[in-house]
Amino acid sequence: MDGYTMIREILEKSTYTVAMCGTDMMKESGMQSMRAPEISYKVEREYGYSPEEIFSSVFYSNRTETFFKYYKKEMLEPALEPSDGFFALAELESRGLLQYAVTNNVYDLPERAGCKKVLNLHGTIFDNECPRCGKEYPMEYIRDAKKIPLCEKCQIPVRPKVMLFGEQVDNQLMTQAVNEISKADVLLLLGTNFNSGLCDPYVKYFEGSKMILINGQEHFMDKKAHVVLHEEVKTALPKIVWPNGRDA
Repeated sequence: MDGYTMIREILEKSTYTVAMCGTDMMKESGMQSMRAPEISYKVEREYGYSPEEIFSSVFYSNRTETFFKYYKKEMLEPALEPSDGFFALAELESRGLLQYAVTNNVYDLPERAGCKKVLNLHGTIFDNECPRCGKEYPMEYIRDAKKIPLCEKCQIPVRPKVMLFGEQVDNQLMTQAVNEISKADVLLLLGTNFNSGLCDPYVKYFEGSKMILINGQEHFMDKKAHVVLHEEVKTALPKIVWPNGRDA
């Protein structure tokens, strides 16, 4: 039995499956890593600071104009669209084979592909609000602002509700993630590994029977999973979901 068939059968027998969607799934959709040397060099040359410095709560507070210059160009202008892996994930949910997706994906890719039950641990670029009055603003309001996007009422900078460097995941979101993972009998790790910031704090709460890992990059901790596919999620998951092709 090949890995695709094995995973398909596990998912079909599962009563509660939770997927954890990692950074590599975002990269498969076209996201560039902030920590890639060529990206860091480009950002430092253009803005005078590293991506980690700019994309931080301290920088947002103290150098707000430069923060938004970077944020709008580097985070909002690239038009990331869900890869086939996310559409396959949504299909699993629609068939009742996926009960929840937990992600650190700020681009809302699972929901934009059709998933309904999604927990965004790091927030999304589509949620923005005034820190004083709480008025919410769409992503386009931030993107299209000529300089700093200000609240129309309070005239203070609107806050993107994404987790910045130096901040911690909200306790309520952490608790919700733990609750979902502890309920699962199958845990699907997609585009991540056991040592990642997404998995490491939460996998220890899994008490189910099967952990499935699909990721193009090998890692020495992969052996902790019951089934492993070293393949990009965007090609592997559709083969599992649509063995005869998506249009069959």
